[in-house]
This record gives sequence, structure tokens and C-alpha cells, in this order.
Amino acid sequence: MKKYILTLSVVLGMTCFAQAQSNKVPTATEIATKNIQAMEKKVKINATQKSIIYNYSLDVAKEQVALYKKQQAGQYSEEDLPKFYKLQNQTNNSIRNILKGEQLAQYDEFLEEQLRGVSKKKKKGKANKDEEEEVVTGISGLILPTSTKTSNK
Repeated sequence: MKKYILTLSVVLGMTCFAQAQSNKVPTATEIATKNIQAMEKKVKINATQKSIIYNYSLDVAKEQVALYKKQQAGQYSEEDLPKFYKLQNQTNNSIRNILKGEQLAQYDEFLEEQLRGVSKKKKKGKANKDEEEEVVTGISGLILPTSTKTSNK
């Protein structure tokens, strides 16, 4: 009886571990939908523009998923990434042709945000719109403040 319970618990443990380790790859439609939803928050688009842009985003998402699967299968080649970037650039240009006036500026701002990623303040939920974080560039950003030096006792 002990062996039976031990075997059952080991099998259940391995099953739970295997399910926890499997990462679900989003489908192309999920990626395209998420992209359109994020874009709608930043760029005011009408229903026709939304459907056209969704189709462009879906094409890019299909290529993205295919590229990911190629990488996982070990069939990735150096020419695949430049082809994908070229498709992305063509799609961005096609989307720019659909947008008008102020939408173009909003779209460019949206793309910049996408390239930058989510800031640490937004991740933590402590974003304050009035305060901007000071960005230090160059060698001065590497210098430690004098208050953090440790004293030898």
C-alpha cells in the first residue's frame, strides 16, 4: 500500500511539474488582438482602420509565430530575422498610409513606447504623471554617489 501511494504521489508530482514548466505560445490571432487593443488606447482609429490594421498585424504575428517555431525546432537561419524586420517595416509603412493627420503622430509615439517597453514605474503601478525620472547618460551614470561608500571599521 505504501508503494502504491508513493508511486501515485511521484506520478502526480511529475505531472504537475511538467504542466507548470510548459510555456504556452500565444497564437497569431492573440498577438494581433493584443497589439490592436494596445494601439487603440494610444491612437484614435475608426472601425475600418481597425480592421485593416488588424489584418496587417495578423500577417506579422503569423510570421512571428512561425519564426519562433523555427527557432524552437533548431531550423533558424541568419536570413530569417532580416526578412522579419523587413516585413515589420513594410507593415508599419502600410499602417502609416492608412492613418491621417494627428493619428500619425500618435502612432509614432505608440511605436516608440513599444520599442522602449514598459517602464519600471508603470510595472509597479506607481507612475506619477507629474514627475519624470532623471536619466543620466554617459560616464556620470556609472559613478557611485559618495553616500553609498562603505567605511572600513
